[in-house]
Amino acid sequence: MLDLNFPRYRFRFKNNENKIAVFDELRKKFVVLTPEEWVRQHCVRFLIEDKKYPKSLINAEKQLKLGKLVKRYDLIVYNSDGSIFLIVECKAPGVKISQETFDQIARYNLSLNAEYLMLSNGLDHYYCQMDYKQETYNFLKELPEWNKK
Repeated sequence: MLDLNFPRYRFRFKNNENKIAVFDELRKKFVVLTPEEWVRQHCVRFLIEDKKYPKSLINAEKQLKLGKLVKRYDLIVYNSDGSIFLIVECKAPGVKISQETFDQIARYNLSLNAEYLMLSNGLDHYYCQMDYKQETYNFLKELPEWNKK
């Protein structure tokens, strides 16, 4: 797999029916290693190992209903009170992060109301803090470390 713009992390792999799979710590199972999954697994490690987010508050790939549409988010980090701290949208390294990508995560956030957004294709990472009063988001150089009590 392609080297990504993250620190080096250790992963567990296995060959499953002639497809490489990577162990997902959150879902507690091996999942097929697609380019997008490679980015998602790096984001999970980044949040846990570098930003110190509690693994127990991170959720991966669940359905989300937006009106009559059913979508899937990549990662969500919850606050301990159940509100949403962060939404992460992962794209394959070959997918450019564009306005369309920002629009996608913004649509998800209409019903989730996260405090922060992260978009990554493994090479480029964007971090935003929501400003609900101004109905916009502010770009950040990096995500805050977990400091919730």
